This record gives sequence, C-alpha cells and structure tokens, in this order.
Amino acid sequence: MGGGNAVVVGGGIGGLAVAIGLRRIGWEVTVVERAPALDDAGAGISLHANGIRALDALGVGDAVREAARPQYTGGTRVPGGGWLSRMDGAALERTLGTPIVGIPRSVLHRLLRVALPSECLVTGAEVTAVDRTDPHRVRVAVGDTVRDADLVVAADGVRSMIRARMFPGHPGPAYSGSTVLRAITDGPVGLATDFELTWGQGAEFGHIAFADGRAEWHAVFGSPSGVRYPDPLATLRDRFADWHDPIPALLDATRPGAVLHHDIHELVAPLPSFVAGRVALLGDAAHAMTPNLGQGACQALEDAATLAASLVTAPDVGTALAAYDAERRPRSQAVARAARQAGRMGQQLTHPLAVSVRNTVLRLAPSRVTLGAILRHADWTPPSLAPNAR
Repeated sequence: MGGGNAVVVGGGIGGLAVAIGLRRIGWEVTVVERAPALDDAGAGISLHANGIRALDALGVGDAVREAARPQYTGGTRVPGGGWLSRMDGAALERTLGTPIVGIPRSVLHRLLRVALPSECLVTGAEVTAVDRTDPHRVRVAVGDTVRDADLVVAADGVRSMIRARMFPGHPGPAYSGSTVLRAITDGPVGLATDFELTWGQGAEFGHIAFADGRAEWHAVFGSPSGVRYPDPLATLRDRFADWHDPIPALLDATRPGAVLHHDIHELVAPLPSFVAGRVALLGDAAHAMTPNLGQGACQALEDAATLAASLVTAPDVGTALAAYDAERRPRSQAVARAARQAGRMGQQLTHPLAVSVRNTVLRLAPSRVTLGAILRHADWTPPSLAPNAR
C-alpha cells in the first residue's frame, strides 16, 4: 500500500517508534505530545532480544546497542544476599544474538527522537477529539485546529483518552496493588553485577547498571493506591535496612529529588480489539502490563514494527489494521497475563511458607529452565518493513 498521512498521539517510546516505522515505509507522520517538551525522563529500562530486534527493523538498533550496557551477570537473590537463580547473559546472546541490555529511558527516548525530523513533532498540544465517522479519513482535533489523517495511532498511555472513547464499556486500568519507587544514581557506583532482583516478603528491590557507571534502582511493594512519602529515601532506607549490599549504597548514591514514585496500573480486562475504524491502539494504551517480566516497552516496540509492516503488505488501511490486531493482540495479552502471574509468584508473594516453597523451587531449577522462561517471550522475529515482504 502506498504512503499515507498518520497522526500519532503520544510521544513516548512507543509513539516515537511507530512514527519511525511509518516514515520508514513512506508515510507522512505527525506526533502530537501534550507535554511541553519531548523528554521521557523515567529511570531505566531493560530491553530483551525482541525489543532489540524490533529496533533493528526500525533502523535504530545499532544506535541503541552502542548506548546500552549488556546484562551478562546477575540474577535473583533473597534479602540476606543468597542467590535464587543466576542469569547467563552469554547463553542468551548465543541463543538470540543479543543479551538483555540496560539503558536509561531518557537515552532511549533521545535516540528515537533524533531519528525523526523535528518538524513532525508537535509538543505542548493535546488531542481533544478523534472523529471516526468518515470511513476513509479520521478528523483529529488538536487544540483549536483539526487535522485530517488516513490513520491515527493512539500511543497515549495507560490512561488513554482515545481507548476510553473507542471502548466506553471497558473498565480501563486497574491498580495492581503494588507501588514502585525508582531513581538513577547521581554518579557511578561500584556494582558486581549488571542486573539484580531481590525478593522478600511482599517486596522487591532491583538494579540495572548503565554504560556510564551509573545505575537505576527500583523498589516495589504492596501499598494502598495514592500513598506518598515526605522523604522517600528515608522510607526506603528503613524498609530495606537489613537487605544485602549494594542496596544501601544505591540509596546513598541517590539525590532525594531524583526519586520517582508511581502506582502500578494494568489492563486486567483484555480489550476486544486494538483497532476501531482507522484508529489503532499501541503500547500501554492497548495492553498496559505490570513490569515483572521487563516486557512493557518491548511489547510497544513490537507493536510499532508490526503496524508498519502490516501497512507495507496490505492493500488498504483497514486490511492492515485487521492484520495488526490479529498479530499483536493475542501475543501482547498473553505476555500481560504472564507478567501478572510473575508478580504474584514474585514480589506480591507474602505468606512465609509460600515464599519458602518458591525459593526452594527456584534454587533447584536447572539453568535451562530459567533460560527457557526468558526465551518464551524474548524469542520473537519482527516482520520485514520492506515492500513485497511476506
């Protein structure tokens, strides 16, 4: 299908990625972001092989690899420091062609942003309406102006306005019961591993090491929605006081003002479709999931590559969006279910006996079982964005 005109609502990782993909196949694209500046200031992110492969399909994989730090060492521990399982990043690289990598979200966002011409990025503007009554065009109200588009991609996050209007009967995002505090250290820290998770009763602490020596850390635990702390670092130092090194050092290396705090919401009720007319949902707007598998951004990147590829091979937008929905909805919703279950067996597990049984099972599991659990979701091959590809 020939190139058309698209409006992407949301300038996060998924929105920028799909804009890159659409431009790569010859479409004109406008990305509309309500924030005054395009700057994803979140903490850090791990990208599995499926996310890296999607970035390769979009033409930005090499730039991301160069800025990221491979995760060869690490694994899952208990608060006292003992290991439940070890991660073999070299084995993953041999099997998939890449290890998991860690990168600041702001760096990934910048690399995606610079792959787009500045004139296609509109900031400080909010989409207030999307009119789907014309089967051949979509009218998008952006502030006081109206834009016509052949396609609208809703990448407007877990609280997507467009999703709510497409499916008014859907209950929307639900609170997972867990809250997360996270930050990037102010400077380099000495770490013995590239990546770690530590599971206690109802709590998790983890870190991702970056190429510049800094690290992202996150703390997840059960909490009523909306609870906030006047001194988050003091709260965490108290909560994780008897947990192993380097947790105290990571907290000590962090400025108080750098700590981000978000309640974790997800789409528990699966959507009946990711498309309606010429509007497609992407990323968290379509399948917001808990972070327990590290697959949220990777699934958004898969969405981006798949949508662009569908538009290359299909004869019209309607056929392309139907193919996108058929390809992406079953997989991403299955990953979301798996992430929810991983949380229940990981950070959300609170009963001492259940925690003990889980820990014993993990310690006794062969390394191939741990590797297989990662491969189940990471071993994904993107479709080609080249014309006439099948």
